[in-house]
Amino acid sequence: MQENKKLYLELVKEIEKHNELYFNKYDPEVSDYVYDQLVKQVESIEKRHPEWIHRDGPTLRVGESVTKGFVSVKHEHPMLSLGNTYSKDQVRDFIKRVKKELEVDQVDFCAEYKIDGVAISLVYEEGRLVRAVTRGNGRVGDDVTENIKTIKALPLHIQSEYVPSKFEIRGEVYLPIKRFEKLNQERFDQGQALFANPRNAAAGSLKLKDKHAVEKREIELICYALITKEKNIEKQSSAHALIKRLGFPTGGKNAFAVCSSEEEIFKYIESVEKQRYSLAFEIDGVVVKVNAFKWQDILGSSAKSPKWAVAYKYAALQAETKILDITVQIGRTGRVTPVAILEPTLLAGSVISRSTLHNIEEIERKDIRIGDTVIIEKGGDVIPKVREVVLSKREGSERQFFMPEHCPVCGSLLEKKEGEVATMCINRKTCAASGERKISFFVSKGAMDIDSLGSEIIRRLLSLGIISSYSDLYRLKKEDLEDLEGFGEKSITNLLNNIEKSKAVTLARFIFALGIPGVGKTTAEAISENIAGIDDLIAFDEIDFLENIYGIGSKVKESVKAYFQDKDHVDEVKSLLILGVKPHQQELRKLVHSFNDKVFVITGTLEGYSRSEAAELIKERGGKTTSSVSKNTDYLLCGEDPGSKLAKAHKLGVEVMSGKQFTSLL
Repeated sequence: MQENKKLYLELVKEIEKHNELYFNKYDPEVSDYVYDQLVKQVESIEKRHPEWIHRDGPTLRVGESVTKGFVSVKHEHPMLSLGNTYSKDQVRDFIKRVKKELEVDQVDFCAEYKIDGVAISLVYEEGRLVRAVTRGNGRVGDDVTENIKTIKALPLHIQSEYVPSKFEIRGEVYLPIKRFEKLNQERFDQGQALFANPRNAAAGSLKLKDKHAVEKREIELICYALITKEKNIEKQSSAHALIKRLGFPTGGKNAFAVCSSEEEIFKYIESVEKQRYSLAFEIDGVVVKVNAFKWQDILGSSAKSPKWAVAYKYAALQAETKILDITVQIGRTGRVTPVAILEPTLLAGSVISRSTLHNIEEIERKDIRIGDTVIIEKGGDVIPKVREVVLSKREGSERQFFMPEHCPVCGSLLEKKEGEVATMCINRKTCAASGERKISFFVSKGAMDIDSLGSEIIRRLLSLGIISSYSDLYRLKKEDLEDLEGFGEKSITNLLNNIEKSKAVTLARFIFALGIPGVGKTTAEAISENIAGIDDLIAFDEIDFLENIYGIGSKVKESVKAYFQDKDHVDEVKSLLILGVKPHQQELRKLVHSFNDKVFVITGTLEGYSRSEAAELIKERGGKTTSSVSKNTDYLLCGEDPGSKLAKAHKLGVEVMSGKQFTSLL
């Protein structure tokens, strides 16, 4: 049982890592298919062990988070994510379950394009757009109203007899495929990192802080849902018709179809798959919804997704190509990753010329050689990978790849420790390749958020010896930049101002920016919530506070410890502080309430709330929640079928609060 729980926690951690890469960094590492299988594995374990489910676990929340620099807004109606499948049998199971729960033999469904974009909520009052909010975590999102107004097809003021006084439109922001290809070519020409796909480009564009920069990206929108209490709209198909009548972009005449049978649903799915590459935007499947709203209400939703809809996603796409060469690239942590240079091949509307091979063990396991003909695959239509070698086309002239002994950038030895998969450059502190990536990561939006400091500028500053560390950025002066080509007075002033602004940073973002191996955004936030300030980390030897923080395993703990036991790292952190960087705890606006500073533990099934909803209500009122009962716990919020926490609460004299008592105190 213990081994199973360890596996479960490792899977949860892996999903959280990929959520961070996909939703917040717009730089996915695995395909949609691989990610979906990880989630399904966790859901399967949780069915057998519901006591392991954590209130902040990935199966109870949407992966996206709110972003620094944008106002956070609570959704009037939660924006849930969809359950998805790659199996037609599971679509059949969904149809059977719906009919069984509704106790009917006939149900009409509305099948729609599944746009591969960024979910958005548009709120209108008296015909005017008043607010545009991203999905965020499903309950709170980012206010991107000014950026969304750059979409030319979006009506900002509607004058029609059909307009409710207040209504909400749901849609997907996307980047047209041709515009995406042009944007990536521009970024390539400028030496900037390329977007993985149109979805990531749209997400990144929507979160730009300069409205004019957003306008240049030319993002677009497709709308698919309307929420209002005023109009007598009874069906999803009727909502589609009204959305179109009000002047919103809807994706064309085949964007949805009402289906009265399983056969009609699959016929629509197949017709959309045939036409998907002729569309101006990317779709990755079809959403099947119960058409009647009254039946949607009966079926309801789980904490994460509606029970009246399912997304059928198209299978991974494949193509045959040839490996021309295998090179290596050095990451910010010094990790050495082999990369296949491919004969350019068209796949899912994009020309693929490179694919990561992950590590030497992957190459050996698949017996991949230079010159091999291989099958490449875009699982979930995102990142190409080498699926397998076509052994029947091997001619004998193919060459084995051997990992170099020395770093191709700095010449230092490469090492691979026993029991570990990764090959590392031992000179990761000063290697130019890892140095560039470290500093690029340090200044990125999720970290110190220094605008105007792209990878090309960082590369130039490093090569000229102007900077060699994070702290050198805060030592930059006007005269250091005046003689550099492309730097005018205005751009120098902007850069220095942005560096100065970055000094006021939350503790969580500062910890994240340091690039400690294994410490992602979520882990950094968890650490920051359990320390008074950065000095606690610098004095790590005296303070062992990581033991009981949820989601932080022994490897991460050792990684943090090793980082702050390294004198060079500590000196660098101290230099940043001396130069004026001031990491501070994030201030949460709290209601004045009796829950202020009270510590809650939640157990059992609560009536009217999921555990995550109850935890959010506690947090909004100034309280805290933890996963285990201790002498520091003020209340055990207890629902039906409580676990061992109830006995422990009685033993420690912790006050037990019922669901009704909790509701009365809100």
